[in-house]
Amino acid sequence: MSTSNMEINPQGLAAFLIHAGLGRKIVELEPEQNFFTQGDPADAVFFLEKGRAKLSVVSKMGKQATIALLSPGGFFGEESLAAVSAVRNATAIAVNTCTALRIKREDMIRIMHQEPDFCDEFLSMVLARSQRTQADLVNQLFNTSEKRLARTLLLMAEFGKPDELRTCIPPVTQETLAEIVGTTRSRISFFMNRFRSLGLIDYKDRIRVHRPRLKAALIDQFAEI
Repeated sequence: MSTSNMEINPQGLAAFLIHAGLGRKIVELEPEQNFFTQGDPADAVFFLEKGRAKLSVVSKMGKQATIALLSPGGFFGEESLAAVSAVRNATAIAVNTCTALRIKREDMIRIMHQEPDFCDEFLSMVLARSQRTQADLVNQLFNTSEKRLARTLLLMAEFGKPDELRTCIPPVTQETLAEIVGTTRSRISFFMNRFRSLGLIDYKDRIRVHRPRLKAALIDQFAEI
């Protein structure tokens, strides 16, 4: 099957991968189960079909940080393509019930060589994540924890419809937000309450972001308290 006549989008990618004859396996995980663990041999790439997942790293001192939240329609584990002896540099954890395709390293490389359209789409996704990672690093180094939280909530709200003024973000705990932002859970709770009192978000079971208001507040640069 060639991608030359197909529109490349998350649904198209999923259909293509299912029918491409790759060495692949459908995996289903329950919440808190690992797709792979930091330090494991990296021998496959994953394509997330359903559910939400996160990438976390643990330092030698045992400190844990969440470095990315993953949504359906995206790849992860691409470090396996770097070298035959590559190892996982993070742990991929299911946030809720997940379904993903596990694609062997050699088959992923083969299909990238055979299908230039697919290769272009995959590389675009990888480069976009690299740019996001660089932006996250700048954000972590130079912004206050309150501003980092505002940015994180806006990024998570990107999955909503463009014309939505209020968007429910994927389910996430304050502990996970604290890991992403690089602060304590108590600080996250304080900022979340402040955001709610300012009308920037509201939440009960799910966090709903008022995107225009939060964007305006982010531009005005929150002051650390």
